[in-house]
Amino acid sequence: MLNPHWVNTFAALVELGSFTRAADRLGLTQAAVSQHVRQLEDRLGMLLIRRPRRIELTPAGQALLDYRAEVEGAERRLRVRLTDAETASGEVSLITPGSVGLFLYPMLLDLQERQPGLVIRHRFAPDHEVQEAVLNNRFELGLLTAKPDDSRLTVSAFTEEALELVIPAGENVRNWDDLARIGFIDHPDGHAMAARLLSQRYTRSPGIRSLPIHGFSNQVGLILEPVARGLGFSVIPRYARQAFPRAEAIRVVEGGPPVVDTLWLIHRSEWPLPARTLRILEALRGRVAAVKR
Repeated sequence: MLNPHWVNTFAALVELGSFTRAADRLGLTQAAVSQHVRQLEDRLGMLLIRRPRRIELTPAGQALLDYRAEVEGAERRLRVRLTDAETASGEVSLITPGSVGLFLYPMLLDLQERQPGLVIRHRFAPDHEVQEAVLNNRFELGLLTAKPDDSRLTVSAFTEEALELVIPAGENVRNWDDLARIGFIDHPDGHAMAARLLSQRYTRSPGIRSLPIHGFSNQVGLILEPVARGLGFSVIPRYARQAFPRAEAIRVVEGGPPVVDTLWLIHRSEWPLPARTLRILEALRGRVAAVKR
């Protein structure tokens, strides 16, 4: 690696065009300036052509100035990262369960459109994968449906999400027999979610396993498609329903005690979040709060 003092001496010499003026600016002797240039030329070849009253750069000399500019740029970028001064550019990474991910991802893209310097990286994953990804520093932020107990994580409540009974828009549900007639659209968490919600509303029912299964999807964005087509009902988290584009084709059955989950925000506790990430989080919290009102 080149001695940075030699390179700075060379840059001052080129800028000022004089060994005397360069020495005065740098607080060196003319002999020291000449020595720095010789040290560089021993390694890189001829850098200067010395003419009366002026100095002319060789191609190697110009390449050395370009190198210095690249190093200075890299140092500035490093300082920005270490001091966290930049909030309008850089990567923000978030890993979430599918339901809330469907809801948040368009918001993240809206923020990126307004600040093109940002790079949004998002992944859908179940709880165990979310926690592992944050602990292993593959993602800055994660959302979990179950509150973790790990001292390496900072954990805070992000929002709440209710489970919803969603039926085709043209259907009515008055009792358990109507659910049995319509049939259940299952998904990976379908039985667990349906059991939690329906057991609160239909306390004397024979249980979710007694209902006929009319379909299954493991893609959270597609679970409500068969419901919209009149093929069955499902129980899903609210954010998944809000993200479904065909709202007119489905209907939420209200009533009974709510079943609400807290979504927990996690990140590594050993170091603070970058300013850009805190800024994105603040914007997301504001938007989520506005939607809930």
